Amino acid sequence: MAKVLAVLSSGHKDEKNNYETGWWGEELFAPMQLLEKAGHQVDLASPLGGKPVIDQVSISEDYDPNGTYKKLYESGRADDTMKLSDVNPADYDDVLVVVGHGAMYDLAKDADLHQIMNSLYDQGGIVAAECHGPAPLVFAKRPNGESFVAGKKVTGYPDVMEPAGLLDILPFSLEQELRKISNYETGDLEKTGHAVWADDQIVTSRDPFSSELMGEELVKALEKRKN
Repeated sequence: MAKVLAVLSSGHKDEKNNYETGWWGEELFAPMQLLEKAGHQVDLASPLGGKPVIDQVSISEDYDPNGTYKKLYESGRADDTMKLSDVNPADYDDVLVVVGHGAMYDLAKDADLHQIMNSLYDQGGIVAAECHGPAPLVFAKRPNGESFVAGKKVTGYPDVMEPAGLLDILPFSLEQELRKISNYETGDLEKTGHAVWADDQIVTSRDPFSSELMGEELVKALEKRKN
């Protein structure tokens, strides 16, 4: 059994622009279900600890028509998270940065998350990031001063998929930051699900519709390591 640390945004509220966001339901619950079904343990953490703010859009009928993720959210499965500052990276085999736009605000430059990612990577663990989750991979620095994904093949949420007007209030464009330093690829937007391994330890996925694929990739990778 592997231990996976899923990291969630604590949430962000922009009163000036009447905008509130947090973590995305499917991006936690889809991979979590697959990991737990495979016998792995999934623990949760966030910058502030406690109950993080979910992006309510992610459990609306538009994005969760069967209510699958809303039911899991309302069960309280994500109500209790550790503070990132209290996490011991040595306890985990994998860190999964769960996204939603909240990660652009409180996870991208979080020093505790950066330290966890560096420690896990150096001990041979997997660093996984979904959708906007590669943002911390951009800003976290390796011992040589470069980002985690400098020159490596990655994916992440593309500008073309951002809701109208949102790029104007986000702190930065994930796609543009990734293009500055990495070999960024969008993948085929006509196909559902896209994930990329940058190396044997770093995997990124493109969007919420890649959440199940991310879970499958992690299950396969953890099984391979066990053998």
